[in-house]
Amino acid sequence: MVRELTSARKGPREAQSVVVFLHGYGADGADLLGLADVLGPHLAGTAFYAPDAPEPCANNPMGFQWFPIPWLDGSSEEQRKSSMDRSIEDLDAYLDKVLADEGLTPDRMVVVGFSQGTMMALHVVPRRDKPVAGIVGISGRLLAPELLGEVAVKPPVLLVHGDQDQMVPFADMGLAADALVQADFTVYTHVMKGTGHGIAPDGLSVALAFIRDRLG
Repeated sequence: MVRELTSARKGPREAQSVVVFLHGYGADGADLLGLADVLGPHLAGTAFYAPDAPEPCANNPMGFQWFPIPWLDGSSEEQRKSSMDRSIEDLDAYLDKVLADEGLTPDRMVVVGFSQGTMMALHVVPRRDKPVAGIVGISGRLLAPELLGEVAVKPPVLLVHGDQDQMVPFADMGLAADALVQADFTVYTHVMKGTGHGIAPDGLSVALAFIRDRLG
């Protein structure tokens, strides 16, 4: 049974495009929705959505998770896989609902993930029936690169990562980029120098330029 995600929205009542933010482990939608205040003035006619992941976070009861992380919270690999499988269905249904509510086609949507949200975006979005305009993955990794043969569509991808990230290793950006390029995705990368597990101003600027280019 699909769980309906709690979600917040910012932007014009009648939008011509949409950006969906997917937060990281232990955070919530509000953690990223504030980026709409920065990006919105440069993306006229764009609505911004930021759902809460469907599960309370084992390590932070005030936050949420897309799936547990065994080395952080002591969960089993079976729990991680089962939880992620459910969240994949939840997120897929959520993206459909956003498009239906806005009356838009997938080519008017960009999905932006941070950390665990990047993992979800890179896994779910390429397996949907129709491609979105683009995916921005910040400070995350590509889960199961060996399963890229399953993907149905190949939207362009921007990967952004801090070279001082101690939560998700900086090397994961290169591993993800290499795997995606080998699978015939168009991939762009940006290194946030001196940045840990977060979003630096230069990374946000590059993401904005990518989103503007993809949404026209």
